[in-house]
Amino acid sequence: MERFRYGPYHGGPDPLAPPYDVKGAVDELGRDIMDGARPGRALRDLLRRGTQDTTGLDDLLRRVQQRREAIRDRGRLDGTLDRVRSLLDRAIGQERAELFADPSDDARLRETELDSLPSDTSAAVRRLADYQWRSAAARDTFEELRDLLRREVLDSRFQGMKQALRDGSPEDYQRVRAMLDALNDMLDADARGAHTQQDFDRFMAEYGDFFPDSPRDLDELVDSLARRAAAGQRLLNSLTPEQREELHGLIEQATAQAGMSQALDRLSDALRARRPDLDWSGGEAEPMAGTEALGMGDATTALQELADLAELETSLDQGYAGAGLDDIDEDAVRRALGRPAVDDLARLRAIERELREQGYLRGARNRLQLTPKAVRRLGETALREVCADLAAPERPGGRPTHGAGTSGEPTGATGTWEFGDERPIDAVRTLSNAVARGSRGADGRIRIRPDDFEAAETERHDAAAVCLLVDLSYSMVLRDLWGGAKQTAMALHSLITTRFPRDAVQIVGFNDYARELAPEALTGLQPEPVQGTNLQHALLLARRHLDRHPDFAPIVLVVTDGEPTAHLERDGTAGFAWPPSPRTTEATLAEVDRMTQRGAALSIFMLADDPRLEAFVNQVAERNGGRVIRPDAARPGGHVISDFLGRRRRAAG
Repeated sequence: MERFRYGPYHGGPDPLAPPYDVKGAVDELGRDIMDGARPGRALRDLLRRGTQDTTGLDDLLRRVQQRREAIRDRGRLDGTLDRVRSLLDRAIGQERAELFADPSDDARLRETELDSLPSDTSAAVRRLADYQWRSAAARDTFEELRDLLRREVLDSRFQGMKQALRDGSPEDYQRVRAMLDALNDMLDADARGAHTQQDFDRFMAEYGDFFPDSPRDLDELVDSLARRAAAGQRLLNSLTPEQREELHGLIEQATAQAGMSQALDRLSDALRARRPDLDWSGGEAEPMAGTEALGMGDATTALQELADLAELETSLDQGYAGAGLDDIDEDAVRRALGRPAVDDLARLRAIERELREQGYLRGARNRLQLTPKAVRRLGETALREVCADLAAPERPGGRPTHGAGTSGEPTGATGTWEFGDERPIDAVRTLSNAVARGSRGADGRIRIRPDDFEAAETERHDAAAVCLLVDLSYSMVLRDLWGGAKQTAMALHSLITTRFPRDAVQIVGFNDYARELAPEALTGLQPEPVQGTNLQHALLLARRHLDRHPDFAPIVLVVTDGEPTAHLERDGTAGFAWPPSPRTTEATLAEVDRMTQRGAALSIFMLADDPRLEAFVNQVAERNGGRVIRPDAARPGGHVISDFLGRRRRAAG
């Protein structure tokens, strides 16, 4: 038997976590799209705010900004200069105390030499490099100063070096020089194309303790060292000219005294050549507002982190053309916010990927489109949300059903079955077709193919020709009714195509002109700043739809927030007038009369409390025999669905 060992999981998201709620993500996209957002913009907004179970980019961005503020408050950048000056003053004070008790001329000459030291810290340290200290304490303090400089300079180039050289023995510095030579030789070999991963692994096996971030290859090591070197240049540029000159002089002395000047210069040249994309001009760093004096190494680390965070903030903000989640550096996220933030980013990428792979989105990033599958899902969601607004269930104890009964009593005849056909399958004719075609497998069993199926013909129940006329004039946008109107249309279309597949449904949108809208066009419909509410044209299209289905029960529903202000002229152009002209009113009422002659009563859903609109719709109801309904203007869908179902039952009865 196989043996299995179980233990804590390390290295990424929980493999037993529930799958991503892609349908929920589609629903959230749909809400923005219904309000007029394009699919690409809706997806960007979703990724920015996240989902119920997934942190979005905005939250990651906020945490990055908070970390930047914390680093800015960490301390000042001139800490090394302060520390060196303090040690220098102490050494000179200790030496003066030793000389004060000595009455010899040599002591006076030494005091004169100390008095003549330049005010520039770098020049003073250089002058004292060969000074023969009389005070042992002063000699130790000055040596502490020089050791501090060596460690700070190396720490500004190699993070963690200050701690690695805490003892500062000659053997330690000799090993650092050997590391620099080996690193430069490795970079030269790589430039010639002679470097291998095995060479890097041997280098890290010997000198890996100098690189606490544990780079995996030479490119990662170069990236880390180059970014730190660029941050060191920003540190120098952020000081005053006097401070910069002093610190530069101290750096030169420290590297020369340690015997590393040439090796460090050689490394700097190689890093610049490998990473020319970095800002080597040394632009001024972000201001630091803290009170603590930071050493060169800590200050360089702070500036490097700030630069990395600024770059990460730009990629998380996604505010540039062509931005995408692939632009966000996972390593930068891990360094700044830890492993959980990387998992959050992975979940966002998974949502975007699954939306495409599961067939909800298609097209390029800047021209994203919803697929028919996504449109169907949005229709189902719209219907579910609209039905939740209904005041009461259809019947006591009612519950949703996902099936449908037969469409009528069997007539004895059969016909070819097609996908979506709700007629009962004729099992005998289906099996007979399969046998006649010789559809048998190697095992002798009958193999049924889709074209073998036959369905029993049934008596047709009464079907309905449904027209939903939705006002899309700009006043609907100004009154924030646009999204609710689109949701209503999507919900009704989904209800009819799933519950009443034999019905013929038409969605008509109208502003200055009217046009039939397919569900795909409805989801992507954008507000148009045009004038006109052309109900006459919408009724004309609805009447033609009814004429194409003369045996169907007519159901016409109108959702509007304003009286008609436009109609079609004889030449096909739209005539607009405000206040409405008598010709517009007459043309619209003429179409209402034609609907009445056709036997189609209108249900008008009035979304605005407007006396002129109320007078008009009441006139329509009197002439047509229809009715006027005042729904919740922001969510009219429940009232529309309820009215449709009531009329549908009466038509079927």
